[in-house]
Amino acid sequence: MKLPRSLFWRGVMVLCALLVLYQLWLFAHICWWVKFNPASSSFMADRLEVMQDRNPDAELKHKWVPYGNISNHLKRALIAAEDAKFVDHEGFDWEGIAKAYQQNMKKGRFVAGGSTISQQLAKNLFLSTKRTPWRKGEEVLITLMLEAVMDKRRIFEIYLNVIEWGDGVFGAEAAARHYFGVRASRLSAEQAARLAAMVPNPRYYDRHRAARGMLAKTLILLDRMPDAEIP
Repeated sequence: MKLPRSLFWRGVMVLCALLVLYQLWLFAHICWWVKFNPASSSFMADRLEVMQDRNPDAELKHKWVPYGNISNHLKRALIAAEDAKFVDHEGFDWEGIAKAYQQNMKKGRFVAGGSTISQQLAKNLFLSTKRTPWRKGEEVLITLMLEAVMDKRRIFEIYLNVIEWGDGVFGAEAAARHYFGVRASRLSAEQAARLAAMVPNPRYYDRHRAARGMLAKTLILLDRMPDAEIP
């Protein structure tokens, strides 16, 4: 049975209104987080759910610390590892995206992403770990919102406090204590480089802390860190 045209367009309008309301809901959260710290993130919630399926008493390791209480070594290491042009771009590194695309085409599979720190934060805060057809588009919209409302220092501060660094380990303070038994403010250059090298696959490196690839990347980052510009 064919739906009346008026009913079809009414459904389309309702759907569009819901999408707009959802974007406004996201934008309101981002505006709130300019001054107030997010207590959690979508990635944290997803990971905690997985952990509690195995152990109902499982908890995440996470403690928020202000930007000034995080070692500059770690800030430089993450910039060098994840987004060398972070302070200059407006959310997207088009040159990096083009290089990642060419690399993926050459290999015939996904080997590089080209995501900036702002894009990674957008995913961590709001999006699930499941890949969906609209996930990349939503990531772009959230990234634009973050860059429009927050300065680079605030984006980086939130990123440092919410990214995953191991099995249930989130944020710089928890990572510094988990791996080295020190505060995030006390991380050495070598410790910071090791943490930054772990970011692409933190749970694997949590279990394989002497992995050859991570150790090689640590040395590369130590060489690049002095040139990294931080907000």
